[in-house]
Amino acid sequence: MTASLREKCGVFGVYAPAEDVARLTFFGLFALQHRGQESAGIATTDGEELYLHAEMGLVTQVFTEEVLATLPGRSAIGHTRYSTTGSSVEDNCQPLFVNGQPLAADSSSELMLAHNGNIVNTEVLRDGLIARGVEFVTTTDSEVLAQLIATAPGETWEERFEEMMRVAEGAYSLAVLTRDAVFAVRDPHGIRPLSIGRLNGGYVVASESCAFDHIGAEFLRDVEPGEVVRIDHDGLTSTFPLGVEPKRRAICVFEYIYFARPDSELSGELLHNARVRMGRELAREHPADADLVIGVPDSGTRGAIGYALESGIPYAEGFVQNRYVGRTFIQPDQRLRELGVKMKLNPLRALLEGKRLVVVEDSIVRGTTKRQVVAMLRKAGVREVHVRVHSPPVRNPCFYGIDMATRGELIASSRSVEEIRKEIDADSLGYLSIEGLIVAAKRSGDSMCMGCLSGDYPGKVPLELDKLALEAADSPARRAASLSLGGS
Repeated sequence: MTASLREKCGVFGVYAPAEDVARLTFFGLFALQHRGQESAGIATTDGEELYLHAEMGLVTQVFTEEVLATLPGRSAIGHTRYSTTGSSVEDNCQPLFVNGQPLAADSSSELMLAHNGNIVNTEVLRDGLIARGVEFVTTTDSEVLAQLIATAPGETWEERFEEMMRVAEGAYSLAVLTRDAVFAVRDPHGIRPLSIGRLNGGYVVASESCAFDHIGAEFLRDVEPGEVVRIDHDGLTSTFPLGVEPKRRAICVFEYIYFARPDSELSGELLHNARVRMGRELAREHPADADLVIGVPDSGTRGAIGYALESGIPYAEGFVQNRYVGRTFIQPDQRLRELGVKMKLNPLRALLEGKRLVVVEDSIVRGTTKRQVVAMLRKAGVREVHVRVHSPPVRNPCFYGIDMATRGELIASSRSVEEIRKEIDADSLGYLSIEGLIVAAKRSGDSMCMGCLSGDYPGKVPLELDKLALEAADSPARRAASLSLGGS
């Protein structure tokens, strides 16, 4: 129930001429709703025309039977958005439509693009495109990628992807739709996840493998870092652009800790199991004398189970969760965000009163949510609250697709563990170490991006990243977005 870590987007794609691709994409996006809750969109093609519907709202709010009926075709892509570049307005909904340079005689140059991630050199790339006469409709880095592809030299889409990948720095997992094919593209670092599945003679791609389970598809493999996968009537075709330098592979560590659903797999690992191991490592590093272990739903549940298994302290569900309340980070006003915590969780007083608790959470970012949780438990009569966090302290911003607080807002950037303990009013506080996290994830440290934890990013990053940098300072959209983000 982390209130301040906000991941950017889920993407989905399908090539299946025998299927209702719009409906499949709807259910795929529904499975990926946790990755973005601001807007949703689906684009389809029948090989002749491209069709698009995208609006602000949740997947179930944006799409009805009537809307899906207007999206015919044999292939489709879809997107759920949480904004990290560009404000949360309808113009920035995805998939994005771009029409660029013709590929060859009688070949369409139109494409639709859905993006998960963040580009760190967006402003430089956008300025270069504008100098070449490109006009932009949105204020997102995603449109910069789309325009790079659409206007790049080359007679094939693969050549154009190579050109884009050669100059774009940062994180991008893409689902791209043309009249002839669906493409799945992953940046050379592989920072954001992207997987491939098989379905009734066709293929699907998704940010997480859990989407395949919902539509009855078979998980095949992950898209490799730096890979371009083409899906069309010939099946799967894989290329690794020659002009793109190999990069250090570094998937975001928070996909393991929190973002991806626990029923998804990353690199063949079920994330439920990884998070249970994080809880076990946490119990070894930071034992506590307590009566019960509880997790803060839902993100702390698996870590709490692991902590209980390793420590021998009984596990209990200490909160009743109102599952009809959206994630608290959707409310930008701090007062409403804090109210949202109380609306979403209610402690079980009869079970917890007089008890000494270990309370497991996935992370502490600003500290506001955790302070509210501790206060609720104390009001319920809990005798001791020992907070345990199954990730290391978040000390640095993310530049690769998490709308994280600035460095000054990160509670661990300027405070010691003891100072944080006092601020959240816990009896004790313990974080999982980076070494323990590596052991639990079963990956080498340099194969994960842990920049927000250690300051070691896989590529060059700016000192700070302004999500509204592509918007005019005096534009209505920027003023509205600044207000919604708590600005003045």
